[in-house]
Amino acid sequence: MTDEPQTEADADAPEGEELFYEAGGSWWVVAIGPVMIAAVLILEIVGGGRIHWPVLTIFGVVLVGFALLQVAAARQHVSVRLTETTLRQGAQTIGLDEIAEVYPANRSAEHKKWESARALGELPAVPRRRKGVGVKLTNGKLAQAWARDVDVFRTELTQAHLAVQLGLAPTQKRATEKDA
Repeated sequence: MTDEPQTEADADAPEGEELFYEAGGSWWVVAIGPVMIAAVLILEIVGGGRIHWPVLTIFGVVLVGFALLQVAAARQHVSVRLTETTLRQGAQTIGLDEIAEVYPANRSAEHKKWESARALGELPAVPRRRKGVGVKLTNGKLAQAWARDVDVFRTELTQAHLAVQLGLAPTQKRATEKDA
């Protein structure tokens, strides 16, 4: 696994088509603060009392600021992007050629060893509201890739991994070779 940032040569390598993506956080959450402040403002206007502008402003800034921070962190650390050659889990990107095996879903009551393996990415465990997909890395270690829509993710990861094992080039590269 590579924890170090990609080099310029790695960045120029074709990743191919994006097969699966989860943003990790949604920007609509930021709107909750202003909606709550607007509701309080309407109640103060209807109530006929004094409007507390400084308090509303402070709470608005705090709520929006906290929501912005939370969404930005989620989009950085809990996003998933699978291309034809790479898998990004949070801030960590690994090549699909670093994966030796993708395990099928555990449909039995028996606990599988990969279910207690560490999660890919910089988080200590599979993030909340996500489920793990067991993978064996080429260095022999077990790990868990993860996503919310785990069934679609497992299917796409398995097919992309198989394509890499078979030596199939990314679709962008194949299209370029056909044009040449």
